[in-house]
Amino acid sequence: MELILSTNPAKLTVDPASELTLDSTCHPEMTLRSDPAELTLDSKHQPEETPLPNLAELTLEPVHCRPELLDACADLINDQWPRSRASRLHSLGQSSDAFPLCLMLLSPGLTPEAAPIVVGHARLSRVLDLPQSLLVETVVVARALRGHGFGRRLMEGLEVFARARGFRRLHLTTHDQLYFYAHLGYQLGEPVQGLVFTSQRLPSTLLRVFPRAPSSQTPCKVPSLTAQAAPRGHKGPPPPPPPPLPTSPPFPVGPLPQNLLETQYQDLRGCPIFWMEKNI
Repeated sequence: MELILSTNPAKLTVDPASELTLDSTCHPEMTLRSDPAELTLDSKHQPEETPLPNLAELTLEPVHCRPELLDACADLINDQWPRSRASRLHSLGQSSDAFPLCLMLLSPGLTPEAAPIVVGHARLSRVLDLPQSLLVETVVVARALRGHGFGRRLMEGLEVFARARGFRRLHLTTHDQLYFYAHLGYQLGEPVQGLVFTSQRLPSTLLRVFPRAPSSQTPCKVPSLTAQAAPRGHKGPPPPPPPPLPTSPPFPVGPLPQNLLETQYQDLRGCPIFWMEKNI
């Protein structure tokens, strides 16, 4: 049986050949057969898949050198960590060669006239009291491009960028990408303090007080634990000695323990976080 449909006035033809054909000048051609079911589409009308960026053509460029890509970079980061667009653009606008510095992993556009594609992003900040270290933050790769080696290429580019500017160690934190960074050579480390700005006029002794929260309680006078002489003129037996002070276990000194399965470090929301570092 043959059934033919077209966009002209409805036409129905029955034939013992048992073939169904949909014919139209603006639709793909489909053929259905009654033996094993078969569906074919005209290749001229099939959508083309967007090719993945070429790893060899990727470049790493600072955000402040490509202001026309600020919006695309903000969308990439907000897709992972939603935030006010104005706040995100303001944060990206603070990028400078003096650090903090935001870097984009870029791929050439699909055409010579098209803008580059923002594949990934990372931010580098100076570290307090560690002049040869940088703190890596806000590492993200576009969702559609994950699992194809772009994250590794981004981290390798950061190492080359930092090493060319005299830095010898990178620090970072992660919640769930521990094994990814360990595969890149990162090891568990200690917490560091990143600087949100850099100034040659401010010594580290002054910068160190910024993270401390001001105390809302007034300082109280601590009583002296030394024995005091009895007031003159007192008669009778001396007062009994004070009872011994209660003892408590000493506070542990050094970094909190952490391993590849658990950590005692937490972020500002109280979630477990791993500190990692790598010599470059």
